[in-house]
Amino acid sequence: MNSGADSDRVRIEIEARNNYRIMWLAGIRELDLTQHCLKTFAESDRPHINVHQRRQTMHLPTANPPVAWYLCALPIPWDWSRNAHLAFEYAHGETWEGDALVRGLGVRLANARPILGWGEHSIPLDAPRRNSGLYRTCRNWQFAWWLRANRDAPDAASLDASETDEGGPEQLTLS
Repeated sequence: MNSGADSDRVRIEIEARNNYRIMWLAGIRELDLTQHCLKTFAESDRPHINVHQRRQTMHLPTANPPVAWYLCALPIPWDWSRNAHLAFEYAHGETWEGDALVRGLGVRLANARPILGWGEHSIPLDAPRRNSGLYRTCRNWQFAWWLRANRDAPDAASLDASETDEGGPEQLTLS
């Protein structure tokens, strides 16, 4: 028997019909548009996904929800055009079923809906790094710009010198 709280939780069921090298899910809380790929989502919740498991189900918390969720999977062999991506958000009572941007990664959502309509056009023409192929073609970065414009997603707080890890790697500079 499900409690009322369980019936409000977001459920994501993933069916991998292809082999994937990397698969992750991020609950996006802050953005860092100076980065691309996963680092674009500076602060995020990261539930564990087993890339080797063909079918898996996760229940995501509804308390203190992130701005949005983002699922990403990179196929074997890697081919940029076959990368699977799905952005979604909490939506009580809604369900959705389909592929994550490309065929091969089936997804079922409960209490959530996909976020559609974002892409390279979401990046402002004057955005720094827009002319860099690494950034402009990164679907995570494209979605982050959409979140900035449509969901007021906050920027990650920049670290000042007192917050950096003294034992961490040094920044390399070329002179």
